[in-house]
Amino acid sequence: MATEAAIYKAVPRPSLWERIRTSSAPWVFMAPATVMIFLFFFLPVVLTIYISMTNMSVATFGKVVFIGLQNYIRMLKSRWTVKILTNTGFYVLTTLSCFNVGLALILSLLTTHINERVGTLFRTLWLLPRITPSVIYALLWIWVTADAPYGIVNQFLSPFGIEPRNWMNAQPWLVVIMANGFVGASFGMIIFTSAIKSIPEDYIRAAMVDGASTLQRIRYVILPMIRWPILFVLTYQTLSLLTSFEYILLLTDGGPGFYRTEVWALHAYHRALSNYFGNVQFGYGAALAAVLVVIGIIASILYLRVFRFNELVAEPKIEAL
Repeated sequence: MATEAAIYKAVPRPSLWERIRTSSAPWVFMAPATVMIFLFFFLPVVLTIYISMTNMSVATFGKVVFIGLQNYIRMLKSRWTVKILTNTGFYVLTTLSCFNVGLALILSLLTTHINERVGTLFRTLWLLPRITPSVIYALLWIWVTADAPYGIVNQFLSPFGIEPRNWMNAQPWLVVIMANGFVGASFGMIIFTSAIKSIPEDYIRAAMVDGASTLQRIRYVILPMIRWPILFVLTYQTLSLLTSFEYILLLTDGGPGFYRTEVWALHAYHRALSNYFGNVQFGYGAALAAVLVVIGIIASILYLRVFRFNELVAEPKIEAL
């Protein structure tokens, strides 16, 4: 015991400055990101919630009054709230399942099971909608779906006996979802392709030796091993679709008709920044945006629970022999 005590006394204890420097190093590296998150994410959310509890509008500048939850009560009483919420759910679920995740996964699986050069060329061409300016891309869709004899869709469908029409007015949701989906599918395609190519070849070869077909390899080997990329794309694209309205604004602006393709984010934009009647209502628009934040948080938590996020990021268990 005396020897251990002597050894303990012989080891020099770190000074106070050294202990502070060691413990503060992680905080110093995290400080820039923390400041950016606070300024551009947390603070705007707080300001949005505060503005949503006021009557701020063009008509009330200089005499803004705190009205509490009146904007939220007004939102619940609005006859159009259910309609717009239904539009948003339909738009997000359809675009997400058919294109942003579904088609993206199909494209990545197809292009990784064919010749590498051909697959790379196909993925490159599929990126064209994403790198095309949004206004030009929307104008192309307006031109493609226009009335005969200008619309390309009508020129292709007329020989099959389908009556020419303005597809933007006849099927606005179909055009909006396809226009947004072709752009969104490219993001998931890149993520899924990278994930599939990172799977060790030994797993694929072992499945082939066991006699697994291509579909069996996809189901039992590839898909289980890319659960984390699927969760990431699903969560990211859900939040993106909930908050984005760029192509809907450019293609239909919520029409044709009254709130036919109006989604929640576009409704908040119209109320807060682009009201048809000239009296933009910042408070009510902020309340709509705050509800959208809550919906996004709930959706993220559900995804994390359903995909068992804790298991995906858990440290691998290594058994000592």
